[in-house]
Amino acid sequence: MFDYIIIGAGFAGSVAAERLSTEANKKVLIIEKRNHIAGNCFDYKNENNILIHKYGPHLFHTSNQKVWDYLSNFTEWQIYHHKVLAFIDGQKVSVPFNINTLYKLFPTSIAKKLEEKLLENFPFNSKIPILELKQSNDADLSFLADFVYDKVFVNYTAKQWGMKPEDLDSAVTARVPLFIGKDDRYFNDTFQAVPKHGYTKLFENLLDNKNIKIMLNTDSKEVMNIKNEKFYLFGNEFNGKIIYTGQIDELFDYRFGELPYRSVEMKFETVEKDYFQEAATVNYPNDYTFTRITEFKHIHPVNSSKTTILKEYPQQHIQNKTTPYYPIFTEENQLKYQQYKEYSKQFTNLILLGRLAEYKYYDMDDIIERVLEVIGEIK
Repeated sequence: MFDYIIIGAGFAGSVAAERLSTEANKKVLIIEKRNHIAGNCFDYKNENNILIHKYGPHLFHTSNQKVWDYLSNFTEWQIYHHKVLAFIDGQKVSVPFNINTLYKLFPTSIAKKLEEKLLENFPFNSKIPILELKQSNDADLSFLADFVYDKVFVNYTAKQWGMKPEDLDSAVTARVPLFIGKDDRYFNDTFQAVPKHGYTKLFENLLDNKNIKIMLNTDSKEVMNIKNEKFYLFGNEFNGKIIYTGQIDELFDYRFGELPYRSVEMKFETVEKDYFQEAATVNYPNDYTFTRITEFKHIHPVNSSKTTILKEYPQQHIQNKTTPYYPIFTEENQLKYQQYKEYSKQFTNLILLGRLAEYKYYDMDDIIERVLEVIGEIK
């Protein structure tokens, strides 16, 4: 009945299904554990007509023309440039930490001296990972690096990841740089927007194809099992291809142990006022137990006398109890993942795609690019 079974209806699974069904005329079955499509991008309008991102804010940004053009087939865009403030020493200042932030936090004479030193040592409009800046031999830059590290970085990282920055892979720490410029936007990509009618509508358009069937509220293990390196669907051997986007350790029954993830407890609040804060997101690196507050009316403006905010409380992922959001990048965890990856090669019809299946952090545009490449090679 089906040429492909796809586990998961997030970006990885949905883009794969769209390409296979449209370009290759393949029949696809998507099996999704949740009661909705769109994965962590799922959004909905609440009782105050505010569009809410159920699993935390998702802001689309890319410099990849191919990815932008592809998604534009399935949505109209609302141009949106994300700005983030951080609560530091009693003030809300722009992050990533940039030249404007210098002048907000330091006396003008000191800020000017630091600006000059930065421009002498680094290209204008470049991003410098804070751990790289900490290696500077210049006394002023070393002072700045220590300040940013202590005030912006170390405590936020400890809350977000449950460990010190030095214990994380450099790919993670590089995501929190110092920006040598005055651009207050959180991202600097060519294309920055959110789907005009929401992500869920974008996914509905992606999956609107007669060749695609979707089973929601279904754990893949309820209908599919592995025996002798072969997959069985509804008790019958499945000879098509499996695209798996879920947790790779779960797929193989944790035979090499659990791969750790960070999760986030999402606490939504309705506030009886037009707006709660000055920007869509305010980070709290040093205060409180939550990492940030997001206000969705800044992302999707709407006329409402109330507003909805989201406070995020990072926590360790517990199997079957919390949602796995972020793979934890340490050398030990990567070695364990490699065991799963090697084992997966025994299954000739299995394709692993996505953050959980590949134990890798992907931005939205990155995973779309990855899927387009993979499906282009196999269809």
